[in-house]
Amino acid sequence: MKQRLEGRALLRLVDRCLREGASIEIDGMGSFQLNTEQRVVFEPTSRGRVFLAYAEEDGAEVRKLYGALQRAGFEPWMDKEKLLPGQNWPRAIERAIELSDFFVGCFSHRSIVKRGHFQRELGYALDVAASIPAEDIFFIPVRLDACHLPSQIVKTVQYVDLFPDWDRGVKMLIKSLRQHWSERTKKLAS
Repeated sequence: MKQRLEGRALLRLVDRCLREGASIEIDGMGSFQLNTEQRVVFEPTSRGRVFLAYAEEDGAEVRKLYGALQRAGFEPWMDKEKLLPGQNWPRAIERAIELSDFFVGCFSHRSIVKRGHFQRELGYALDVAASIPAEDIFFIPVRLDACHLPSQIVKTVQYVDLFPDWDRGVKMLIKSLRQHWSERTKKLAS
């Protein structure tokens, strides 16, 4: 009985927030919306989730990539856009990597020499990638400038350059994401 009352209270809260114009999303799963009859419905995510890893100094360029991926119909995840105040951010980042369909590591001359979060995210993503079937694409490195990628990545994974022609590089990345997302969703549907 208590759980049913709590569930109703939660539904009333969701309803009120939606009517006030808020958006309510369960990261990586979907969002609550008002349907045409003004009833609360849950819409599961059907867009490919793309985790963006980067060094803080490259934030402006990665935010631009975030917007391009959104416009292309993907659901990008960037810490500056998704983390909430008070959230356990190390765990939230690990969870976001685990739930992502793709991990895009944004390399630059700044990120490859920097110790810390970017390197930790790369290591975690490579661990996650090890548990994914070999024919599935997960880890996609992009170069923001003419930096040298780690040899273990260059030996095994094709990368894309977002320089000197940003638009061309982004188109190549989106083409790859769309192709692999389409293949993956076809497999799941059959």
